[in-house]
Order: sequence, then C-alpha cells, then structure tokens
Amino acid sequence: MIMPEHGCVRINDRCIGAGCPVYIIAELSANHNNDFDRAVRIIHAAKTAGADAVKLQTYTADTMTIDCDKEYFRIGKGTVWEGRDLYELYAEACMPWEWQPKLKAVANALGMDCFSTPFDESSVDYLESMDVPAYKIASFELVDIPLIRRVAETGRPMIMSTGMASRQEIEEAVSTARMCSCNQIALLKCTSGYPALPEEMNLRTIQYMAETYCAPVGLSDHSMTTAISVAAVALGACIIEKHLTLSRSDKGPDSHFSLEPDEFKAMVDAVRTAEKALGIISYAAGEKESESRVFRRSLFVVKDIKAGEVFTRDNIRAIRPGYGLHTRHLGAVLGQKASRDIERGTPFSLDLVRMP
Repeated sequence: MIMPEHGCVRINDRCIGAGCPVYIIAELSANHNNDFDRAVRIIHAAKTAGADAVKLQTYTADTMTIDCDKEYFRIGKGTVWEGRDLYELYAEACMPWEWQPKLKAVANALGMDCFSTPFDESSVDYLESMDVPAYKIASFELVDIPLIRRVAETGRPMIMSTGMASRQEIEEAVSTARMCSCNQIALLKCTSGYPALPEEMNLRTIQYMAETYCAPVGLSDHSMTTAISVAAVALGACIIEKHLTLSRSDKGPDSHFSLEPDEFKAMVDAVRTAEKALGIISYAAGEKESESRVFRRSLFVVKDIKAGEVFTRDNIRAIRPGYGLHTRHLGAVLGQKASRDIERGTPFSLDLVRMP
C-alpha cells in the first residue's frame, strides 16, 4: 500500500486518501420520496452497485429556513425548483429523523458505512446519539462557521463539499475545523449545479486543493454521466459521492440529477478499473508485457550467406522477432565477414562474425 501524500481520513476501518482505494458514497438525499421501504431498497441497491457508504441528510424545514412568503424565500430561475417556496420544498424533501438509526442499521448489516449531513446543531446532537462514524458538510453550509465548529468538536472525521466556495471560504472552513482539533478532514470538489455540466467541473482543481489544504480530496458529482467520476479518479480523487435513486421516473426533488442502480454500478466498475490502471510510477514491464518482449525487433539473417561473405543491409536486417542481436549493433556488424555458412532466418549473434 502506498502511503497517502496528504494525510488519511479514517472512517471505521477504511483509510481514505491518496494511494487508498477510492471511497464511494451513495447519496440517498430526498430520493426516499417519504417512503421508508423505498429508502431501504435504495440502500440495498447501493450495496449491490458497490458503494462503500450511504449518506443521509438530517434536517427539517424549520432547521433549514423559515416559513415566510417574502420573495427572498422563493427559488429563482436556473434550477428545476424554480418558483418553489424554500420551506415547502424542504418539508417535502426531508427524511424523518426516526428513520435514520434504522437505516444506519440496515447499511451496517450490509457492510457499508452510514453517516449524514447535519444542517444545524440540533441535527449534530441527534447524529451523535446515533454514533455516526463521520459527518458531511454540504456545499451550501460551508459558510456556516458555527455549524462547522460544532461538528469539529465531536472529534469525528469531516468531509466538506466546496461547491460555490472561494479559496478564502474553503480556507476559513478548514481552519475553523482544525482550530477545534479536527484533523481528519477531506474536501470534495463540487459544482453546485443540478445537474452539473461537464464543462463547469474544472477537475484539475482536485490536485491543487489537495496540495493547498493538505487534505484528501474527492468529488461530489452532480453530473449525469459516469465519465466525470472516472476522470476525477485519474486526477487524484480519493472519494466519489453520487446521488442514487431507484428510478428517475419516480419523480422527487432530487431524482433528476441522480443515477439509477445500473448506472451507479457502471460508474463503480469504471472507477475500480481506473484506479487499477493508475498503478504506481514504474517503467518495469508487467507480466503480460514481458511475454511480448520476444516480438520486438532484433538482427536476423534474411538471405543465405556463405562463409567469408560480407554482411550488408541486403542480407542482415532489423526485423521481428527479438531472438537476435540488439539492433544497436547493426552499424558495427555491416562490413564484417561471416565466420561460416548461415541460413536465411537465423537470429544474428556475434559468433557469426569472423574474427580478424
């Protein structure tokens, strides 16, 4: 195992960081559609698809906003939620808190981690009673410094999404957590578009973030393609978070930017293939590659040659396969004389050269 470059975040028995297997999180979000059994089925689908963890969201409409009809609380243009009232949207999307310990038990029984995104201090207190192994800070809450301070004080690992955030805002959030003695911090590059467009992802920022904040960095991917997550892994992402729904046709607040189980599994498989392909820095030939060495070019006799005959470009050539003398010696061989009769197709060797 390669030692992580920028530290390691440990969630239960999983080390998350550079050189570790990519940690894949299935975000359940509002895709439960207020149906507990559906939430359970999504968790089972996450396991089948190969996710390492399931993430929930812990809030109520009242912990998110206030019930107010002023225009400030109505969603403007540019999203699928255009025109909706914030309070009404969150009331529809929130997950009953009493479900969450049961869902965590389901995930744990399947061998997956389960944690949540808190949105206020009361939700942190509730999640502490559940003994969650980590916390996720949503992009929109990255600027909620009191919330970050409260989560950091739990001493548990924190994964922070950075959608919309400036470098200074990320620095403030990370510094706040570290000043509260939270040193297990991972960041997620995120584009807070729903869905996010590939041309707005700017994945090259991942490595820069890892170096700047000395933390493992992953991707919270709201795109509708699996290619973005694979590209992120190639650029050093050590976490992939993606929304999962049973079917986008089962309309819900988040279904339009969530993957279905077969798509999620295809993404996981592609990520696992990509991380295998990354390997290590090495010029050594692999096992399969070593078997192909014999088909490289080398020097061969390509015409019958009599003893004493001169070697020329007409009777000695660099051809495949590789059983003959290395091609670098061709210049030194040309003009020399054969030590004996040589049949066409003989690998060239120095004992075929008449010594002076």
